[in-house]
Amino acid sequence: MRRERERGAVIGIEFTTFSLIGRCERTGMFGIAIATNEMAVGSRCIHVAPGVGAVVTQASTNPRLGHLGLNLLRAGYSAPRVLEEIAASDQFVERRQLGCLDVTGLAAARTGSGNRPWAGHRVDRNVVVTTNAVVSAQVADAMFETFQKGAGLALWERLLRSLEAGKAAGGQPDGETSSGLFVVDREPYATVDLRADLHPAPVAELRRLADAYFPLVPYYNLRPRDPSVPSAAEWLAAQRQRAR
Repeated sequence: MRRERERGAVIGIEFTTFSLIGRCERTGMFGIAIATNEMAVGSRCIHVAPGVGAVVTQASTNPRLGHLGLNLLRAGYSAPRVLEEIAASDQFVERRQLGCLDVTGLAAARTGSGNRPWAGHRVDRNVVVTTNAVVSAQVADAMFETFQKGAGLALWERLLRSLEAGKAAGGQPDGETSSGLFVVDREPYATVDLRADLHPAPVAELRRLADAYFPLVPYYNLRPRDPSVPSAAEWLAAQRQRAR
């Protein structure tokens, strides 16, 4: 059952962000897609570890909280307990917006009272949507519903479509500046790690990068195990030739 939370108070200066954490039930992959009005959102707000879980920290974000959250997940804490511990450790927690997804698919989110409206979250098994200072609740709803309908897609495509749905529903009143998409499988490094920074349309730019990169995901999984594979361009051309 979906759980919802909305906040309307304004305290100080907050940054505007919409994001979602997702887990693939079939593969166990975790990922985050995010967009904001500040640059380099992918470096500050995304925290994901394979076989562990994922944490998103936004609004007046403190990246240390993401690292704390992953350490708690590694220690076996559930997603709701992780956010309880983070809240207890942070004197500015009402200025934050937090989401967490654990290895079992259990999800939790927290929207502090200092987030600018519209701010709120949507939570269900395997998905957390968090938005603050977006045009309306329709942004969160569109992201949540798109993710729920995309169970047959690769997680990276599912996350990106959900982010695009949030943008199509209005996104942020003054637009976005940066975006990021990060997905892990079983390896200690990312399967997908794409970012757009200082861009007038970062969600659209993320799609442009993704359309070039997604067909190469199998290639970049293969190359560490077989250095004799041809270049990415040659490999992709061969794949397209076989598909004809």
